[in-house]
Amino acid sequence: MPGDRPEGLEVRKRAFVAVAIASVISLAGCGKPAQSPSADRSAATGTLVDTPAPKGDVDRVTWNVPYGEPTSLDPLKSYNYPENEVLSNLCESLMRVNPDFSVTPGLAESADHPTPTTWVYNLRKGVKFWDGKEMTADDVVFSLKRHLDPAEGSYWAGDMLTGNIASVKKTGAYQVTVTLKKPDVVINDYMATPLGAVTEAAFTRQAGAKFGTPDKGVMCTGPFALKKWDKGSQVTLVRNDAYWDESRKAKAKEFDFRFIVDPATLTNALKTGEIDGSYDVPTDAVDQLSNATNGTLYLGKSMQMVAIIGTGDGPFSDPRVRTALLMATDREAISKTVFAGTAAPLRSVVPPGSYSYASKVYEDAYDKLLPTTVDIEGAKKLVQEAGKPSGPITIAYPSERTVYEDILAEVQSAGKKIGLDIQPKGVPSARYGAFFSDAEARKGYSGFMTTNYFDVPEPLAFLRNHIDPGSAENYDKFSAPEITALLDQASAENDDTKRAEFTAQIETKYMAKTPWLPIVAPSTRLFMNSKITGAPASFVYLYYPWAAAVGSAK
Repeated sequence: MPGDRPEGLEVRKRAFVAVAIASVISLAGCGKPAQSPSADRSAATGTLVDTPAPKGDVDRVTWNVPYGEPTSLDPLKSYNYPENEVLSNLCESLMRVNPDFSVTPGLAESADHPTPTTWVYNLRKGVKFWDGKEMTADDVVFSLKRHLDPAEGSYWAGDMLTGNIASVKKTGAYQVTVTLKKPDVVINDYMATPLGAVTEAAFTRQAGAKFGTPDKGVMCTGPFALKKWDKGSQVTLVRNDAYWDESRKAKAKEFDFRFIVDPATLTNALKTGEIDGSYDVPTDAVDQLSNATNGTLYLGKSMQMVAIIGTGDGPFSDPRVRTALLMATDREAISKTVFAGTAAPLRSVVPPGSYSYASKVYEDAYDKLLPTTVDIEGAKKLVQEAGKPSGPITIAYPSERTVYEDILAEVQSAGKKIGLDIQPKGVPSARYGAFFSDAEARKGYSGFMTTNYFDVPEPLAFLRNHIDPGSAENYDKFSAPEITALLDQASAENDDTKRAEFTAQIETKYMAKTPWLPIVAPSTRLFMNSKITGAPASFVYLYYPWAAAVGSAK
């Protein structure tokens, strides 16, 4: 499984990404680079894989969440794989991220942008919560304002999101207006995440601190309702037969989520049919599942990436050292071996799979970045320019995740070739999450491994969260006034092409300093047995009601 946010490791952290390959898996040739200067971009772009449409309904589906059990189903606390993979089928948001990464209206019928600092959401009429009560503008205002209340402790709160919201007001029977302190076109995309999720106000108030827990559950509008949550065992959803969107009604009468985290156990459960399907199947199971006789392994469009985050500590504080290590690391080998050909090497922290608009602008900028080909001599020159640092460069990783150990073995080997002492150090997963929120936990470490993901398909969103001086995710205190000014310009730009041009400039300037070392972009690995079909082979499963599409394959 992808490493940090999985297992509850990255609780207050924003993660983003892109994708690699997209097709029904055929290991022969899967992930091979194209024979062109932009080979890595071509391999990392991918296309959406639509799995075969279901032929009918199904009584029950048993699905696995490989990162463990949710800690909460409250949208305010849903900031991780386990929570969002389940919640996306229960609680809907004002906007919706679709399998092709487009963002369209969800519970809002339309989103208007009459002034640079105003977003007006016109709500759908006739949408009902599972208890039969109609969704109103009051429920929407209540839900959004919960994120603004410090006492609620929303994981989605932050300077660039809730910190920029001046007010949330009911401006009509079916209308809510969000007023910002300064222009921001990105925040509308975030209304497709739990930031824009709507829960029933009366139920939420009554549940109090137990809202989102196994005791009280949630009250939302999605295609499934929460039937029961057996703590430590499974979460069971039941089809919402009164769902407002006729075209997206659930095919499964019940949907059970299990939480097998051990890769070998999960692989066996998929092969035997104990589990019907799973996203993010283990990389070391690719060979077995691609040859399974009871189902199909799909590789689809993703918004994930694997990277080393620099802390700015020790020799790694010099961007020449970071760039040299990246130049010497064989990212193509990592893609082929560690990820069994289901990933592509990356030039940037903004991989091509995240381009949901103005692709040509982004592609041209990507092709001009440092290539992924190994350049030992060039790397040695940079190390010499940096004064041949002799101290150790300690890079942390969650000790239970052997995939990171394998990656860092290659990184360590690359370091030796250019005179750098790379020291991988495993940290128990229970303590690893602190690296993303506590500077003290990062002390003594030059870097740490991450599998990040984009919350929304907007390159600017990732870049500003990791560049802005006020962001908690600016781990090495990166500061460049020129880039900060470009961030403000891009955030206020409504024209997609112009925004892409600003963002591409930001990306180029940022990657020249290499605060993060991009390694690979994994594809979305989806397995479904032959009894079911319909789940999108797309990383959209965190914020899209994907389980509603799963039905009988026969």
